[in-house]
Amino acid sequence: MGKITGFMEHKRQDEAYETPVERIKNYKEFTIALQKSKLEDQGARCMDCGIPFCHSGCPLGNLIPDFNDKVYRGKWKAAAEILHATNNFPEFTGRLCPAPCEEACVLGINEDPVSIENIEKNIVETAFKEGWITANPPKVRTGKSVAIVGSGPAGLAAAQQLNRAGHNVTVFERDGKVGGLLRYGIPDFKMEKHIIDRRLEILEEEGITFKTNAHVGVNINAKQLEEDFDAVVLCGGATIRRTLPIDGADAKGVHQAMDFLKQNNQYVDGLLNFEDIISAKGKKVIVIGGGDTGSDCIGTSNRHGAVSVTNFEILSKPTLGRPAHQPWPYWPMKLKETSSHQEGVKRFFSIATKKFISDVNGNLTGLKTVEVAWIFKEGERPQLQEIPNTEKLWECDLVLLALGFTGAEKTLADEFGLEMDFRSNIKATTKNYATNKSGIFTAGDMRRGQSLIVWAISEGRQAAHHVDAYLMGTSNLPLKDESDLPRV
Repeated sequence: MGKITGFMEHKRQDEAYETPVERIKNYKEFTIALQKSKLEDQGARCMDCGIPFCHSGCPLGNLIPDFNDKVYRGKWKAAAEILHATNNFPEFTGRLCPAPCEEACVLGINEDPVSIENIEKNIVETAFKEGWITANPPKVRTGKSVAIVGSGPAGLAAAQQLNRAGHNVTVFERDGKVGGLLRYGIPDFKMEKHIIDRRLEILEEEGITFKTNAHVGVNINAKQLEEDFDAVVLCGGATIRRTLPIDGADAKGVHQAMDFLKQNNQYVDGLLNFEDIISAKGKKVIVIGGGDTGSDCIGTSNRHGAVSVTNFEILSKPTLGRPAHQPWPYWPMKLKETSSHQEGVKRFFSIATKKFISDVNGNLTGLKTVEVAWIFKEGERPQLQEIPNTEKLWECDLVLLALGFTGAEKTLADEFGLEMDFRSNIKATTKNYATNKSGIFTAGDMRRGQSLIVWAISEGRQAAHHVDAYLMGTSNLPLKDESDLPRV
């Protein structure tokens, strides 16, 4: 695969960014693509490593050495065909995936890994530019119908796969536009929404029907769906947000991160005025939570014109390199600096918020924190311990809670009469993605809990195979072995 000596001749080269000063003036993507020849050099870095651990590092099982080899040889159309064989939406993963494949790259043992994610993005962008990605509707329809509830990456992947099998697929989305968290959770500076829209045009041309403002359990009757469709696939995500139940949590100025991000996306889309959204303009902002959602809040706050942005993380500061207990090829919990961090933020680790402080009118004016330490004992869960005499008051007038999600909304389970597991997900196994009720399946975060976009697409594809087999007795849709995949 690739050039035998490529990894010795070429160092890793990533795409550049516009300067923070320039890019925070708008909400557009700000990456500067490498020249085609440079990308082909990056493809040449892929080793003939014998056992490509990137395959198992990728939840989709992407054929990474194969498309890297095609890129190196300048065969971009062939690369696009290989990439789409396992990934319905590489334009999404190429922008948003944290790239577990790169952490599993054999070259990454002692060098910078192959820039797989950037190569992936450029393959699909080249394919769209050249007109290679076109609608491919099924030649024969089965007469079977499937309802997909939720239009995030899991729902869209399941829909396309089942449509390819010849079934009539209808996707129900409770929001006004299709995309789920891709549209209303991911800021435009990470992925502009025309990226979603151009793919949706393809899916519609292939015969998939989309119904928006269709909220199952509110204005769409669940029982009617069961009667009207031969199978139902629930892909509603894990949308119950984790709260911070401390004194003052009801202060005006304490908001959930997803409310903040969704409103901003609606503003960028022209659906809301800036005056009508949760705004960080002129405010001292504290973001509580150190994950990707917290990072998105930081980047958005800086674009609003915040006076200052501070980020709290209750966990200890990660190491710069791989921790000893997370060796290659496993996913390491390393310190991550995103483009949003580079735009301006002060980060604090091992810190817990104790109380929100407000004025007589209930407006947030500050909060109180304490430093914490994590106590580890063999065979026991880590224990959080406050460090005495470390309390501190912080001035702020906007707090954004980016604390993750605790599970799926119970409404759909109740409407369909489904069991939920101890993690508040709709109960179904990887064996066939079926719930306790015949004909109803579930996939994505709604089944496995909050996870990565690449896992959501994988789940949608896997579920589609089992739904097709349920409807037809057997299925030719691809199915991968999940026994050795990482739990990222």
